[in-house]
Amino acid sequence: MSVWKRIKGILTKPEPPKVEKTMLQLAPGDICEVSLVTYEVVGRVQNRARNAVVLTLQDGSSFRYLHVEEREITRYALYAPIDGRLDAPDEVPTILELDDHVYHLEEEYGGMVQTVGRTPYGQAGEQLVWQYQSDDNKLLRVEWQDRRFNLYEGESILPADIKVIRSN
Repeated sequence: MSVWKRIKGILTKPEPPKVEKTMLQLAPGDICEVSLVTYEVVGRVQNRARNAVVLTLQDGSSFRYLHVEEREITRYALYAPIDGRLDAPDEVPTILELDDHVYHLEEEYGGMVQTVGRTPYGQAGEQLVWQYQSDDNKLLRVEWQDRRFNLYEGESILPADIKVIRSN
């Protein structure tokens, strides 16, 4: 190796380390771990006005939905789809009773969402969301978009139980 190459090697700046993605930045193709289960992210629904995403996670043939919202702290909730039906978005009740659980409306909001990958809704658009909680800390999420409802039942997840394994 010549003296000039050595001097050039000393004077060049090292490459900055790659910044690891956060859960809010994950996209289809990334891998994450939630409560010791490894999932592939296959879809993403983002509500920029709320700084929130719902990631579609796949483990084998099962799908889960991870709601990530950054407020004063980052909150996580893992949902599984459930069967159910409601009639109209303007008739969603404030109290729902499902399988011996009584859910009380915690929050109701709407906004434009963007979708990427495999999601319950094929395209971006306006989405209405109702989030419920029961007395035993079970969560229920009702979404309305494209003239149809989707219902999800889930639970809050501690930030320590979530980890990005690999990101593109």
